[in-house]
Amino acid sequence: MTERLITHLRHVDLAVPDYDKQLAFYTGTWGLRAEHTDTGLTFLAAEGSPEQYVVRLRRDADKRIDLIAFGAASDADVDALAARLARDGVRLVSEPGDLQTPGGGYGFRFFDNEGRTVEISASVAVRRHRPVEEGESIPVRLSHVVVNSADPEGTRAFYERHLGFALSDTLTHPRMGQMMWFMRVNAWHHSLAIARCPHPSLHHASFELRGLDEYMRGTGRVLRAGVEKIWGPGRHLAGNNTFSYFLDPSGNTMEYTTELEQVDEDTWHPHLYDFTRPEVADQWGTANAMNEFVAQRSFNDPDRGLFAAPPV
Repeated sequence: MTERLITHLRHVDLAVPDYDKQLAFYTGTWGLRAEHTDTGLTFLAAEGSPEQYVVRLRRDADKRIDLIAFGAASDADVDALAARLARDGVRLVSEPGDLQTPGGGYGFRFFDNEGRTVEISASVAVRRHRPVEEGESIPVRLSHVVVNSADPEGTRAFYERHLGFALSDTLTHPRMGQMMWFMRVNAWHHSLAIARCPHPSLHHASFELRGLDEYMRGTGRVLRAGVEKIWGPGRHLAGNNTFSYFLDPSGNTMEYTTELEQVDEDTWHPHLYDFTRPEVADQWGTANAMNEFVAQRSFNDPDRGLFAAPPV
């Protein structure tokens, strides 16, 4: 087994053509805080998270994932991981060095097997944050990111072999075979999941709320704001987390969730779940059916940023 040097998920960075609409959505509706802003660039924090930011928005003509960022425990681990990837023939975008983003730190970037830019960093300054109070329906932290993949088996193998991710559970279909893989880097059931899709793209990003009441209040607030809901509210079987999926102004799927399962990594054995069983998709039975409409919206637009590092 590959030694795991990644500790956790830090942030997801998105490039969008409708930057102003996106910024208004994430700060005015979704509940994130704009902590740092430059021309056409905003770093958005979650009130309960020590991370400097959990989403970065960048103005661009193309809609794309700029990068997905993970943390490491030390600068030495960053160096070790960069050396391992280079030795294995993974294409580095940048060598380890000082980061110029909020909180500083030490890190590097590389392309994964399908061309997504991934950043690994350590020594980033902890953001001054606070406990989210009872009844506050705003994100506590970035829970997980799910990517669409045209080669999901290869993508799973890449993250297991090179980055030490472990498989938690798999969703299957009687005719289509295995369709989604939930991957972890710590006790949380998944920080990353990989979905089978005709093209690489963002499937969704998920934000943890304080508890069930806050999750439902948040779901209601976003609904009242007129944001299009595509699925939920409900509770998945894999991960045992709640879900409400909405579309941001660019058509990216964003999720409110809570109570994601934490597993005992020493004893956990991955399950194969047939997601055509209603209780697999939604244990509660309260969500609208998972159908072709929901699946198509989650396919998203093909990512235009593959094997093209973001300018910042």
